[in-house]
Amino acid sequence: MEREEIAEVMDKPIARELLASSIPARLAYIGVDGAPRVVPVAFLWDGARLVVCTVPKSAKVGALRRDPNVSLTIDTEGRYPPRVLLLRGTASVELVDGVPDEYVEASRKVVPADRFEDWEAGVRALYAQMVRITVEPTWAKLLDFETTIPKAVEDLVRAHVG
Repeated sequence: MEREEIAEVMDKPIARELLASSIPARLAYIGVDGAPRVVPVAFLWDGARLVVCTVPKSAKVGALRRDPNVSLTIDTEGRYPPRVLLLRGTASVELVDGVPDEYVEASRKVVPADRFEDWEAGVRALYAQMVRITVEPTWAKLLDFETTIPKAVEDLVRAHVG
């Protein structure tokens, strides 16, 4: 998929809404044992890449260094029709000193404002280093089940309706 096509998907209002929401992304990758993994992650969209931060000894760090291919899903919960942003990409892994700004900003979406200052102080005291995982999308699809649906469902409807 070309960058312009990805940018077009990511700039749609529903995609922007999902990227700004407090909904965790579900990150899929292949573990070092070869088994697939899916984990919920807090994230920040910087306009071009999805950024996730974690502890240096996290299982996903070693796995992503070995195989950087990932998929992510951000989808609504308890909403009908659902809205789903599907991404595929390549992850880069970078060890950084201290707490990355992206981690703090991503956490603003989930930590209550009245507790944020204490939370941030605690995090900065806890982590001497963190890992910044940056995912550059190589493919993106948005499903809102009103104007866009999975291709297999679309094909079924066309075959049924004629």
